[in-house]
Amino acid sequence: MDESAAADAVPEAAPLSYPCGEPPAPGTLKAIAPGVLWLRMPLPFSLNHINLYLLQDVFEGVAGWAVVDTGTQTPEVLAAWRALLAPDGALGGRPVTRVFATHMHPDHMGMAGWLTRKFEARLWMTRTEYLMCRTLAADTGREAPDDAIRFYRRCGWPDEALDVYRARFGGFGKYMHALPDSYRRLREGERVAIGAHEWRVVVGRGHSPEHACLVSESLKLMISGDQVLPRISSNVSVFPTEPDADPLGDWLASIARLRAELPDDLLVLPAHGEPFRGLHARLDRLAGGHARSLTRLKRTLGGEPKRVVDVFGALFARPIDLRGELLGLATGESVAHLNHLVHRGEVVAEPGADGALRYRLAAPVATA
Repeated sequence: MDESAAADAVPEAAPLSYPCGEPPAPGTLKAIAPGVLWLRMPLPFSLNHINLYLLQDVFEGVAGWAVVDTGTQTPEVLAAWRALLAPDGALGGRPVTRVFATHMHPDHMGMAGWLTRKFEARLWMTRTEYLMCRTLAADTGREAPDDAIRFYRRCGWPDEALDVYRARFGGFGKYMHALPDSYRRLREGERVAIGAHEWRVVVGRGHSPEHACLVSESLKLMISGDQVLPRISSNVSVFPTEPDADPLGDWLASIARLRAELPDDLLVLPAHGEPFRGLHARLDRLAGGHARSLTRLKRTLGGEPKRVVDVFGALFARPIDLRGELLGLATGESVAHLNHLVHRGEVVAEPGADGALRYRLAAPVATA
């Protein structure tokens, strides 16, 4: 889901500012700092755009552009890249020197294979993101595994929803060019020279396992990917591959660490929305939104035990159709919130006669 249920009903503690003005038209460029260009590409989803960033670079003696995130593999995005990179294109005929990927999702990785092969450039990303992306891409075209069906049945999905899931499974690689077979690993805290500036790698977790942000102290910029977005909250979900995970705990810990370690005067360059100032206010709002969601969820669990599909109303502003396309995202995010309360010892899960888990508040511990 894009945002938890009541987040938009709560006013910003401090308003964000958007100093870069209107976004560039899809496939076109806008300069936002010395040697830093903002590129917007279309997406074939309800979230209809992604922001990419190009950094002027000289790498191994080649002058050109380092690309941060790539867009999906679609005819529209491919045509836009070809036009930009043409000898008479907006990038001045200079090549791609390196491709940086903040994380593994297809809107960020879809054209990485095409760009790296076209220019014999290296892909730079964190190890967990690269390996996870290869794993999920390998599922393309497979049948849905029994573990996944069991997971969603335990969440309370009806048979019709499971049939839809089976039909759609294996589509992760649909919008991705074949991945490069090697990469250069990014590490937390590493400082990478890109052109005339140094960028520090700051890793966040929760939305994806090892999401890389890039921070330039000299330019006072942060390329945040999906780790910090100005208007929507990134999906934080549990998936069938790790049903007992606590990604919300990782997400909240990352928010706290970014709040403590990064200055508030950075211009944040997000993957969706517009570049903004007000990093600390936005992090506070994200943390507060999840805290309110957890409070509502515990209130909902105060009566009869609930299945995962029974708690959607406590977490999301819009109704979730048990046969609709949002069901998977809503389920993953609901399990993330429930698992977090289980990890904190505040909620317990028990199997019902129908095979679905029921969640209830843990009994209070008696004291002498």
